[in-house]
Amino acid sequence: MSGSNPPAAASPAADDGITAALATAKRIRSQVLDELKLDFVGKDEVIDLLGVCLAAGENLFLLGPPGTAKSAIVRALAARLEGRCFDYLLTRFTEPAELFGPFDIRRLREGELVTNTEGMLPEADILFLDELLNANSAILNSLLMALNERVFRRGRESRDLNFVLAVGASNRLPEDEALGALFDRFLLRVRSDNVPTDQLNSVLTAGWKLQQQEAVGWTAPRSVSVAEIRQLQKTIPRIDISPIRTEYVSLIRRMRNAGIDVSDRRAVRLQRLIAAGALLCGRQTVDCSDLWVLKYIWDTAEQVEVLAGIVNEAIDAESSARTIADTQRHPRSRAADLPDPDAIARSLDRLISDWGEAADDSLRRSWIRDQASLLAGRIDWVESVASRDFLRQRLQQLSDNFNTTADRFGSDPSGES
Repeated sequence: MSGSNPPAAASPAADDGITAALATAKRIRSQVLDELKLDFVGKDEVIDLLGVCLAAGENLFLLGPPGTAKSAIVRALAARLEGRCFDYLLTRFTEPAELFGPFDIRRLREGELVTNTEGMLPEADILFLDELLNANSAILNSLLMALNERVFRRGRESRDLNFVLAVGASNRLPEDEALGALFDRFLLRVRSDNVPTDQLNSVLTAGWKLQQQEAVGWTAPRSVSVAEIRQLQKTIPRIDISPIRTEYVSLIRRMRNAGIDVSDRRAVRLQRLIAAGALLCGRQTVDCSDLWVLKYIWDTAEQVEVLAGIVNEAIDAESSARTIADTQRHPRSRAADLPDPDAIARSLDRLISDWGEAADDSLRRSWIRDQASLLAGRIDWVESVASRDFLRQRLQQLSDNFNTTADRFGSDPSGES
């Protein structure tokens, strides 16, 4: 046809790039992530999230109490990647020099303000910032720029940062706007708690094995280089995400309707994580099962179960129409993903309280009904019969409130149609 040109064929170099990325992704999964899961029992979820953030070049936030192996996992990951790891425990008094390095005294004598970054954050490949939300105003702006723009600036001094992964951790969520901006730099969030008691024996065995290895100076084999990780991250935009575009747009709309803030910028960046999940599964094309990462974009504890319900429902609705083999699905997309009854109970309590406070707000009450419907689907999957029955009673209490105001089926409490 005149006036139209056929699409250009992919160059051999481009094909080689994808082939190399697929090979690197396979080694990350089999020689890094799977090995970490053997060393850190009960931490599969955290390790899977570390893997997808590493491949995508995005930041991960770990929420949990001290002593739950957060820093140990990140250091072990860095060791297997031949990477330089910078980890630091932030306090309310942490100064910029503790993270980015002091001024070079020799250069200072010559009248130049130059930072000596040797062994500090600017030269690291992997970052771990423990108790991240202790960050004070003195370091906040520098951290925000480092995490978002990958740039370090101090006065006239400016340099690019080349870390492949940043992990932040805290035992709490942000309570003020300034720290909320820092929290927002971490696209995915996951809890890291103590493992269930039925896994305690395995935890003790694995932990003792690690101590024995440290005693004899054993180090983990380094199977993937940081240079290979950087090359893989450059390949992410070449993953085809068009097959799930419609489902993704629908899912974002549903999340927004459920009161979960997903900005346009955030929605665009999440595509890298979806593509990274596909690449780690050995695919160049995204499948609806790769949407599992969206379960981890919560801002509050109350959103965890709501997001899980929305995302799992979307994956289940579309999975029957897909043709990929089960072995090519990410384990997080087909995991049991049993609901947390305590989290559901807290969400129901909040909805019951909100219902009473929203007497004159029909939009708010409509949102509460939608939330209750999502939680109802999650309650059916609660493993404990006693917990399931208790949650159903709480849900019934909320439903009774709907009935009291003639609002359960969307009618106007005033009686007007």
